[in-house]
Amino acid sequence: MFNRIHAPAFAIALMASGLAMGPLVAQDYPSRNIAIIVPQPPGGGTDIISRIVGAQLQTQLKQTVIIDNRTGAGTIVGTVAAANAAPDGYTLLTGLNANMAVNSSLYATLAYDPIRDFTPVAMMAEFPFVLVVSKDFPAKSVQELIAMAKAKPGEINVASAGNGSGQHLSLELFKLMTGTDMTHIPYRGASPAYTDVISGRTPVFFDNLSSALGQIKSGTVRALAVTGKERSAQLPDVPTVAETIPDFQNYVWFGLWAPKKTPQAIIEKLHAEVKNAVADPEVQKRIAADAGVPMSTPLNEIEPMVKAEIAKWADVVKRANIKIQ
Repeated sequence: MFNRIHAPAFAIALMASGLAMGPLVAQDYPSRNIAIIVPQPPGGGTDIISRIVGAQLQTQLKQTVIIDNRTGAGTIVGTVAAANAAPDGYTLLTGLNANMAVNSSLYATLAYDPIRDFTPVAMMAEFPFVLVVSKDFPAKSVQELIAMAKAKPGEINVASAGNGSGQHLSLELFKLMTGTDMTHIPYRGASPAYTDVISGRTPVFFDNLSSALGQIKSGTVRALAVTGKERSAQLPDVPTVAETIPDFQNYVWFGLWAPKKTPQAIIEKLHAEVKNAVADPEVQKRIAADAGVPMSTPLNEIEPMVKAEIAKWADVVKRANIKIQ
């Protein structure tokens, strides 16, 4: 009789204690090192932005932030490791277009799901691409490139850093939005691609702005347009592709994710800390120096943004018939 009478009150008390645990968990967090799994090698853009923000988080949180590069299988190895980590806030993942939006369409089977297996923490920065051409390439603008491509379908070779890469997807999006036909030539990274871009053998390239800046400033290639919604502070005289093709946009974006079921109180605390880190003047200066734009997206808007990106690139991958072996 006692159990039946008091069961509802006991359940309410239990629920209340559970709700109270959230703030307590966040109050004690973090009490030890935090690892950020970076699913790409040291030295690249994903690694650099992770280290910039990670160093500032370490200062703010007064705990060591370890950058753990887990490479392999086009970001899949590190992403799976993060998905399988304990959901306690001590293992985070640097997510970007590749592992959080594009892989779902590129691979017939994937060992993780970016929505099912992860909870967004915060966005960090976005980096546009830039459309560059060899010095002697006839087209001096996006309009002229489109006209050339329509006059000579399939005859213009366009480089990328590999099949399914951001550079490749920029090209395919461009082709679909302009109704043009150009030939994709994949390379094993941007460096070997530039050998043929500079020589004019493969004269067109949608490259990451951060890696293309040196080539542009040295005069080995010419910049026709950037792929952001606004002109880049690094190249203020270079138009956006969208000035010719409305709504054309493509960035590499970077954020932090946690394994699903990480306590919401910890997610919210981390979100606030990352937001403060990205707002730090020195962090913003370092991001801008690498041709990036700091991001501060409200927590409840990150997952809808990722879902929209998944749908966008699924359409491009399907229509362009892109396949990863």
